[in-house]
Amino acid sequence: MFFSFLHTEGLTRFCDVDERIVRVFLNTLYDQRLSRKSVSRKISALRTFYKYLEREDVVDVNPFSAIRLPKTESKIPGFLYEKELEKLFEVSDLTQPLGQRNQALIELLYATGIRVSECRQLILDNIDFYIGTVFVQGKGRKERYIPYGKFAEIALETYIQDGRKALLAKSNQQTNALFLNNRGVPLTDRGIRDILNKMVKDAALTVHVHPHKLRHTFATHLLNEGADLRSVQELLGHENLSTTQIYTHVTKDHLRRVYMRSHPRAND
Repeated sequence: MFFSFLHTEGLTRFCDVDERIVRVFLNTLYDQRLSRKSVSRKISALRTFYKYLEREDVVDVNPFSAIRLPKTESKIPGFLYEKELEKLFEVSDLTQPLGQRNQALIELLYATGIRVSECRQLILDNIDFYIGTVFVQGKGRKERYIPYGKFAEIALETYIQDGRKALLAKSNQQTNALFLNNRGVPLTDRGIRDILNKMVKDAALTVHVHPHKLRHTFATHLLNEGADLRSVQELLGHENLSTTQIYTHVTKDHLRRVYMRSHPRAND
């Protein structure tokens, strides 16, 4: 695209490109209604290319060095409403080992907001039923303790006491892994995603649900109900508060409820 632009402008040498030409090119990108992310990616690539040309003495200066990359839009994470979650919580057959496992899995994912990789690494000793916490080792081997509620506690106890033992009996090897597949060996990240996909299908949900969306939902629901940002940051295991701030969006329904409940002249 850039080389076609140079041809249109009658430029044949890389050294003929100056900052003015770069800004004209930038405007043509915006005229094509490209996203900020796409524009930023193209400018970044050309800046690197001209940096190479400058190093090889093909050009004297890098005309892209003074160009500020456009800020990319923050992608608001998708999340589930409580009614959608309830449908997921109701599809497991709790009389069967796999159903007990699935229920414990989804309850724990939503109750704690842990990542799939963190969930997959859990062992039995990571669950402390006495104080109701799960020990997680996250990115960069950063450790944290996350509390969980009554629903997750019941699901975990049922699975560990019954379902997990039945699944483990199908394998010739012993393992401390918390979540097992139908052959009695530890679940993989892919296995967790497949389980969730099946539960979504069984619940007849029309929205796309992936494990990380449960993490988004966990954070969103906490903030909507008044949790402070710093606490949510610690629960999620984010290094920087700025990473957590993307979750400060709230649903329109929640905003309306707050308004109707709080504004003196919202109701008659």
